[in-house]
Amino acid sequence: MTDPSFRGTLWLVPNTLDLGAAHAPSIDSVLGTEVLASAARLAHWVAEDAKVARAFLKRVGLHRPLARPLQEIDIQELPRPTKGDQGRSASTDPSIYQRLLAPALHEGHDIGLLSDAGLPAVADPGAPLVAAAHAASVRVWPLAGASSITLALAASGLHGQRFAFTGYLPTGAAERTARVRALEAVSRREQQTQIAIETPYRNAALASALIEALQPTTRLCIACGVTLPGGWCVTRAVQAWRAAPPAFPDRHLPAVFLWLAE
Repeated sequence: MTDPSFRGTLWLVPNTLDLGAAHAPSIDSVLGTEVLASAARLAHWVAEDAKVARAFLKRVGLHRPLARPLQEIDIQELPRPTKGDQGRSASTDPSIYQRLLAPALHEGHDIGLLSDAGLPAVADPGAPLVAAAHAASVRVWPLAGASSITLALAASGLHGQRFAFTGYLPTGAAERTARVRALEAVSRREQQTQIAIETPYRNAALASALIEALQPTTRLCIACGVTLPGGWCVTRAVQAWRAAPPAFPDRHLPAVFLWLAE
């Protein structure tokens, strides 16, 4: 077995939250100096999408010289999600993650883990790779960066000490309504903020479903395009949302939905 002291580190590298949106802020206005410097020196990457990773590194290269030419940087992709669980489940075959960790395990190289937006392994793929790194005694180290979930919670004015992230809600109308009402009951009983996300092109559908299913006095926050020009974060009672429903003119902007039953 390889000496653990020889092994590289798996760096959890945050991405910006713009998902390729037009007029995105410069990368150095969102990510800190340590993130840019760390990303620039890494020659091995595991990414949700290799194309997105290359675009990310091009942006990094505008502020920090890359360790090697972009075409020479090794970028491997995480296993593609299987159907179900809103597209977030992926293969758990240990051999896949051992292969992805090979540069750290056998050559002592550091590896960057990158998702398409925000922090890897938080509401994004990557957790199985992180678990495999721990199991193999590979050091795991997160870098500070934007997370739409925590930014939305902080800006919502809802309960910030008791909250639950529920991820993606069911897409079927009846199942989704039942789930929303069950979570609202938990929120009321525990005074716990509930947090959900959705694929951007379904933002309007989820907003409509929440406004219809939740009680009129429940406070609902919608945070759309956090950190982006034109982004917004509004908290209102559901009855107020019913009188003035939200609009999502840009179908590419990610949104976070939070509610607290009084």
